[in-house]
Amino acid sequence: MIRRSARDAVVAFACGGFVAVMVGVSYAAVPLYSWFCRTTGFGGTTQVAKSAPIQTSSRIVTVRFDSNVADGLPWSFAPEKNTIDVRLGQVVTVYYKVANQAARATVGQAGYNVSPPTVGIYFEKINCFCFTTQTMQSGETRDMAVVFYVDPKLADDSEQDRISTITLSYTFYPAREAPVNESAVLGKSGGI
Repeated sequence: MIRRSARDAVVAFACGGFVAVMVGVSYAAVPLYSWFCRTTGFGGTTQVAKSAPIQTSSRIVTVRFDSNVADGLPWSFAPEKNTIDVRLGQVVTVYYKVANQAARATVGQAGYNVSPPTVGIYFEKINCFCFTTQTMQSGETRDMAVVFYVDPKLADDSEQDRISTITLSYTFYPAREAPVNESAVLGKSGGI
């Protein structure tokens, strides 16, 4: 009888440990997948550059700009130019015009990717409005910049020889409302 109880305890402990590991893995899955995509460019995830490249290449690619706004966010959002031609390694700044068409302040966050997905590892952003949540007041219009380059290493990748056009696509999604600054509200109303 004691042997059976010990065996049951071991099985229960193993099952409990398995469940704990699976719960831990499920919590870690999203950050691990995000890290994997940022590191490898998988699925068209762009890279974040800290500085401009040292060299440029004579190879030219066309970068096409796509803009979308998800349901629930009353913004208009469009690039100033639909396409530009860039040399590999050339740092480029492109502007998007964004306008809040709501009668109240709204908050959005941009998601992004590049197509074809295999060039994500070579598309380097130095600065982008997509890195932060954007709060826009009613009727506000703003020019938002993205600074990027296409890594010259793209020319060394024989699998990318046929790439002549890269599409940078953004979608603005509604974000959680920004917290109200109570001191500003109290200051405007004259305090309590």
